[in-house]
Amino acid sequence: MSTSTKPIAPKPISFSGIQSSGIPSLGNYIGAFKPFTAYPQTHKAYFCVVDHHAITVRQNPADLNENTYAIAAWFLASGLNPHACTLFIQSHVTQHTELGWILNTFTQMGELERMTQYKDKASRHSQNINAGLFTYPALMAADILLYNTQEVPVGDDQIQHIELCRDVATRFNNIYGDTFVLPKGVIPKAGARVKDLQDPTRKMSKSQPGPGTILLTESPAEAAKKIKRAQTDSLGEIRYDPANQPGIANLLEIMGGLTNRSPHTVAEEFAGQQYGSLKGAVAEAVAFTMEPLQAEYTRLMADKAELQRILARGAEDARSVAAQTLRKVKEKMGYVAE
Repeated sequence: MSTSTKPIAPKPISFSGIQSSGIPSLGNYIGAFKPFTAYPQTHKAYFCVVDHHAITVRQNPADLNENTYAIAAWFLASGLNPHACTLFIQSHVTQHTELGWILNTFTQMGELERMTQYKDKASRHSQNINAGLFTYPALMAADILLYNTQEVPVGDDQIQHIELCRDVATRFNNIYGDTFVLPKGVIPKAGARVKDLQDPTRKMSKSQPGPGTILLTESPAEAAKKIKRAQTDSLGEIRYDPANQPGIANLLEIMGGLTNRSPHTVAEEFAGQQYGSLKGAVAEAVAFTMEPLQAEYTRLMADKAELQRILARGAEDARSVAAQTLRKVKEKMGYVAE
């Protein structure tokens, strides 16, 4: 009597990209680097250092080079296993820019004009409102669609770009038949958008660091000083209420993100205590996280040759999939094959 085994379902495909501009913040770690480490266990995961996106804002060449290595190192220092996923640099896979150009022709001007990130960057870089800054959502769509991506882990400020990606993919599919998988954006449960410690109405940004931003390269003592100065309120009650207590909610988000708990659970633990107790515990959790993280990052950055080997292997893996997708797109559109 023979027994049949149920076939194992393939892992869903995920894609994540981080720009190689500026030093990552604690918010980037909690909202991106840390949760990304779990994805290879459940997904066929692609992680990309998106250097083409970084140049929509003027970059110092030496800084761009160093920051590109640095983002890869932060991925790895956070615990990402390069043998269990694909880690690569965007510009090392030329299919990204080629498909990005093609998708420009399926993206409407009005759609791009509505992108809140474009409006924000254009207001901050009024002397350099370049075409790339305007059309980079089409390149972002290419980044995602090249790999038949099903899930894109993002902060809530990027959901608009995922919706545009879906619209562009649907437009192409309606004209040329089923080609692109329609991805969905997935927001981590805790710490999806860590806020600025001094202004908890805006996210903690690596592109606009200020006194309320904790950078991953800062010492635990520097981080603790910023946490102790974090804006709170005069209510004197620790509860998770982002609308009425954004500063306290932000501290709870940070604590929850670092200790794998929901902010509601953290709030219950500190109910009845003073704000100082919460700040002290958050500072301790940050120090506990940053010390080994920084040590591993320093080790990785001291061995650029090893980083290059990891990134070259990742680019080769990525190209094998990206080339197939681009070939299919060009065949459907009527391009002459090489």
